[in-house]
Amino acid sequence: MISSNDFRPGVTIELDGSVWKVVEFLHVKPGKGAAFVRTKLKNAQTGNVVEKTFRAGETVPQATLEKRTMQHTYKEGEQLVFMDMETYEETNLNPSQIGDKVKYIKEGMEVNVLFWDKVILEVELPTSVVLEVIETDPGVKGDTATGGSKPAIVETGAQIMVPLFISIGEKVKIDTRNDTYLGRE
Repeated sequence: MISSNDFRPGVTIELDGSVWKVVEFLHVKPGKGAAFVRTKLKNAQTGNVVEKTFRAGETVPQATLEKRTMQHTYKEGEQLVFMDMETYEETNLNPSQIGDKVKYIKEGMEVNVLFWDKVILEVELPTSVVLEVIETDPGVKGDTATGGSKPAIVETGAQIMVPLFISIGEKVKIDTRNDTYLGRE
Protein backbone atom coordinates (compact mmCIF):
# COMPACT_ATOMS: atom_id res chain seq x y z
CA MET A 1 0.00 0.00 0.00
CA ILE A 2 1.11 3.55 -0.69
CA SER A 3 -0.21 6.78 0.77
CA SER A 4 -1.49 9.50 -1.57
CA ASN A 5 0.98 11.82 0.21
CA ASP A 6 3.82 9.72 -1.29
CA PHE A 7 2.66 10.10 -4.92
CA ARG A 8 5.42 11.20 -7.29
CA PRO A 9 5.62 11.14 -11.11
CA GLY A 10 6.40 7.58 -12.22
CA VAL A 11 4.85 5.84 -9.18
CA THR A 12 2.56 2.98 -10.25
CA ILE A 13 -0.65 2.11 -8.42
CA GLU A 14 -3.41 -0.47 -8.82
CA LEU A 15 -6.86 1.02 -9.29
CA ASP A 16 -10.05 -0.59 -10.63
CA GLY A 17 -8.21 -3.77 -11.65
CA SER A 18 -5.49 -2.15 -13.76
CA VAL A 19 -2.15 -0.39 -13.39
CA TRP A 20 -1.94 3.41 -13.42
CA LYS A 21 1.20 5.54 -13.53
CA VAL A 22 1.20 8.93 -11.78
CA VAL A 23 1.99 11.56 -14.43
CA GLU A 24 1.33 14.68 -12.34
CA PHE A 25 0.24 15.35 -8.78
CA LEU A 26 -0.65 18.41 -6.75
CA HIS A 27 -1.06 18.44 -2.96
CA VAL A 28 -3.83 20.95 -2.18
CA LYS A 29 -4.51 22.33 1.31
CA PRO A 30 -7.54 24.58 1.10
CA GLY A 31 -8.15 27.16 3.84
CA LYS A 32 -11.36 25.41 4.74
CA GLY A 33 -11.80 21.64 4.71
CA ALA A 34 -9.46 18.67 4.47
CA ALA A 35 -6.33 18.50 2.31
CA PHE A 36 -6.42 16.42 -0.89
CA VAL A 37 -4.14 15.24 -3.68
CA ARG A 38 -5.17 15.98 -7.27
CA THR A 39 -3.47 13.59 -9.72
CA LYS A 40 -3.25 12.88 -13.41
CA LEU A 41 -2.97 9.12 -13.99
CA LYS A 42 -2.04 7.22 -17.16
CA ASN A 43 -3.29 3.67 -17.69
CA ALA A 44 -0.23 1.49 -18.35
CA GLN A 45 -2.19 -0.91 -20.59
CA THR A 46 -4.38 1.39 -22.69
CA GLY A 47 -2.56 4.73 -22.45
CA ASN A 48 -5.73 6.56 -21.31
CA VAL A 49 -5.13 9.57 -19.06
CA VAL A 50 -7.59 10.50 -16.29
CA GLU A 51 -7.65 13.02 -13.49
CA LYS A 52 -8.48 11.68 -10.03
CA THR A 53 -8.59 13.25 -6.60
CA PHE A 54 -7.55 11.39 -3.43
CA ARG A 55 -7.96 12.43 0.20
CA ALA A 56 -4.65 13.35 1.84
CA GLY A 57 -3.22 10.23 3.48
CA GLU A 58 -5.58 7.85 1.62
CA THR A 59 -3.86 4.54 0.89
CA VAL A 60 -4.07 2.65 -2.40
CA PRO A 61 -2.34 -0.59 -3.49
CA GLN A 62 1.04 -0.01 -5.12
CA ALA A 63 1.61 -2.00 -8.30
CA THR A 64 4.69 -4.19 -8.21
CA LEU A 65 6.23 -4.22 -11.65
CA GLU A 66 8.95 -6.58 -12.82
CA LYS A 67 11.45 -5.70 -15.52
CA ARG A 68 13.08 -8.56 -17.42
CA THR A 69 15.72 -8.52 -20.13
CA MET A 70 14.55 -10.46 -23.18
CA GLN A 71 16.14 -11.12 -26.57
CA HIS A 72 14.27 -11.13 -29.88
CA THR A 73 15.08 -14.55 -31.34
CA TYR A 74 12.89 -14.86 -34.43
CA LYS A 75 9.61 -13.87 -36.07
CA GLU A 76 6.74 -16.38 -36.26
CA GLY A 77 4.18 -15.07 -38.73
CA GLU A 78 3.21 -11.63 -37.48
CA GLN A 79 4.34 -12.35 -33.92
CA LEU A 80 7.79 -11.66 -32.54
CA VAL A 81 9.30 -14.32 -30.27
CA PHE A 82 11.34 -13.13 -27.29
CA MET A 83 13.45 -15.29 -24.99
CA ASP A 84 13.91 -14.47 -21.30
CA MET A 85 17.67 -14.19 -20.74
CA GLU A 86 17.48 -15.76 -17.25
CA THR A 87 14.93 -18.58 -17.57
CA TYR A 88 15.21 -19.16 -21.36
CA GLU A 89 11.40 -19.18 -21.63
CA GLU A 90 9.94 -17.89 -24.87
CA THR A 91 7.17 -15.29 -25.10
CA ASN A 92 5.25 -14.33 -28.25
CA LEU A 93 4.33 -10.66 -28.67
CA ASN A 94 2.13 -8.95 -31.23
CA PRO A 95 3.45 -5.79 -32.88
CA SER A 96 0.56 -3.93 -31.20
CA GLN A 97 1.92 -4.88 -27.75
CA ILE A 98 5.27 -3.31 -28.62
CA GLY A 99 3.93 -0.16 -30.24
CA ASP A 100 5.44 1.88 -33.04
CA LYS A 101 9.01 1.08 -31.90
CA VAL A 102 8.59 -2.41 -33.42
CA LYS A 103 10.13 -0.95 -36.60
CA TYR A 104 13.57 -0.92 -34.92
CA ILE A 105 13.61 -4.49 -33.57
CA LYS A 106 15.89 -6.97 -35.31
CA GLU A 107 16.90 -10.52 -34.43
CA GLY A 108 19.36 -10.77 -31.56
CA MET A 109 18.35 -7.41 -30.05
CA GLU A 110 17.88 -7.28 -26.28
CA VAL A 111 14.97 -5.27 -24.86
CA ASN A 112 13.56 -4.68 -21.38
CA VAL A 113 10.02 -5.97 -20.90
CA LEU A 114 7.90 -4.57 -18.06
CA PHE A 115 5.52 -7.10 -16.47
CA TRP A 116 2.67 -6.67 -13.97
CA ASP A 117 1.20 -9.93 -12.69
CA LYS A 118 2.34 -11.81 -15.86
CA VAL A 119 0.75 -9.13 -18.07
CA ILE A 120 3.14 -7.30 -20.42
CA LEU A 121 2.79 -3.55 -19.98
CA GLU A 122 5.65 -2.12 -21.99
CA VAL A 123 8.61 -3.08 -24.16
CA GLU A 124 11.56 -0.71 -23.74
CA LEU A 125 14.08 -0.55 -26.58
CA PRO A 126 17.63 0.73 -26.17
CA THR A 127 17.82 4.50 -26.66
CA SER A 128 19.82 4.02 -29.85
CA VAL A 129 20.19 1.24 -32.41
CA VAL A 130 22.62 0.67 -35.27
CA LEU A 131 20.97 -0.44 -38.53
CA GLU A 132 22.09 -0.80 -42.13
CA VAL A 133 20.64 1.45 -44.84
CA ILE A 134 19.12 -0.75 -47.58
CA GLU A 135 17.41 1.88 -49.72
CA THR A 136 18.05 5.59 -50.32
CA ASP A 137 18.74 7.99 -53.13
CA PRO A 138 22.40 8.03 -54.15
CA GLY A 139 24.60 10.74 -52.69
CA VAL A 140 25.97 13.35 -55.07
CA LYS A 141 29.55 14.64 -54.96
CA GLY A 142 29.64 17.85 -53.01
CA ASP A 143 26.84 16.94 -50.58
CA THR A 144 27.85 18.00 -47.09
CA ALA A 145 26.70 17.23 -43.59
CA THR A 146 24.82 20.54 -43.43
CA GLY A 147 23.29 20.26 -46.89
CA GLY A 148 19.90 18.84 -45.92
CA SER A 149 18.44 15.39 -45.57
CA LYS A 150 16.75 12.62 -47.54
CA PRO A 151 14.60 9.61 -46.64
CA ALA A 152 16.27 6.23 -46.15
CA ILE A 153 14.90 2.77 -45.38
CA VAL A 154 16.90 0.63 -42.94
CA GLU A 155 17.13 -3.18 -42.68
CA THR A 156 14.10 -3.46 -40.36
CA GLY A 157 11.86 -1.55 -42.79
CA ALA A 158 11.78 1.72 -40.83
CA GLN A 159 12.07 4.97 -42.75
CA ILE A 160 14.18 7.78 -41.29
CA MET A 161 15.69 11.02 -42.53
CA VAL A 162 19.48 10.91 -43.06
CA PRO A 163 22.05 13.44 -44.37
CA LEU A 164 22.56 13.56 -48.14
CA PHE A 165 25.99 11.87 -48.01
CA ILE A 166 24.66 8.56 -46.58
CA SER A 167 24.59 5.74 -49.14
CA ILE A 168 23.22 2.19 -49.35
CA GLY A 169 25.12 -0.33 -47.21
CA GLU A 170 26.23 2.12 -44.53
CA LYS A 171 25.38 1.51 -40.89
CA VAL A 172 23.67 4.41 -39.14
CA LYS A 173 22.91 5.06 -35.48
CA ILE A 174 19.25 5.99 -34.80
CA ASP A 175 17.66 7.48 -31.67
CA THR A 176 14.60 5.27 -30.98
CA ARG A 177 12.91 7.90 -28.80
CA ASN A 178 12.42 10.47 -31.57
CA ASP A 179 13.34 8.60 -34.81
CA THR A 180 16.36 10.78 -35.58
CA TYR A 181 19.73 10.09 -37.20
CA LEU A 182 22.62 10.26 -34.72
CA GLY A 183 25.61 9.41 -36.89
CA ARG A 184 27.45 6.74 -38.86
CA GLU A 185 28.87 3.61 -37.26
